[in-house]
Amino acid sequence: MIRDNFPSDEPEIYVEKAQGGQYASKLRGYFIVKETKLKFNAIAFGRIGGHNISLNLTKKTLSKLKEFGYDTENFQLLLQRKLVEGEVILVDPTKKSDIRP
Repeated sequence: MIRDNFPSDEPEIYVEKAQGGQYASKLRGYFIVKETKLKFNAIAFGRIGGHNISLNLTKKTLSKLKEFGYDTENFQLLLQRKLVEGEVILVDPTKKSDIRP
């Protein structure tokens, strides 16, 4: 069974590192589904054409999502939307605590 409908709190996305400049930023973090932590890398673009995310998931992560029954293309679109809309938890590396927007 392929799942296209996700609970509103799934996935929960954590951004561990964000660095960049005026037009683009590199993001590194993880998201949690089915009590499993899966990593991602992304580049966030802004300005001309609006905001966008270039998301990179490893083959291992994609395989795990398939194993959980997710449609990987739709899942990646969901991750991109949540990242663009700021539905993330920022991890403070100095305090090991989360910052929720």
